[in-house]
Amino acid sequence: MRRYRLAAVAVLGMAVVLLGVLFVGNINGNLVYFLTPDEALAQRADFADDRRFQIGGLVQQDSVESTPDGLRFIVVSGTEPGAAAVPVAYEGSPAQLFRPGIGVVLEGSWNGETFDADTMIVKHDENYRAPDADPTPAPGSAP
Repeated sequence: MRRYRLAAVAVLGMAVVLLGVLFVGNINGNLVYFLTPDEALAQRADFADDRRFQIGGLVQQDSVESTPDGLRFIVVSGTEPGAAAVPVAYEGSPAQLFRPGIGVVLEGSWNGETFDADTMIVKHDENYRAPDADPTPAPGSAP
């Protein structure tokens, strides 16, 4: 009887470890790691030889230009003056929600001073805002 109990505990322990490994592995596969413009500029030497990485930041206002192959714009660390800025050449169609001032995560590599990207993820918040109702009250309704 004791031998069966020991075997059951060993099998249960192995199952818990296996489930833990599968769970942690799936979480890591769904995470998106990226460098901020500050970090990307500081670590530029580490990403030589067309090594791909992801960079994330805000699209600078008034920096978006259309090109025959896609877009050119600047990604900044923040909205404060003097924030680190990285010029980006994006090849392809931009994401539907893409616009100046929005957060983006781009994947690509350095090409001189410019970050050449071919993948774009647009960051948006999870808050739904219903369209504003008509501010004029209906006649005869109480305020």
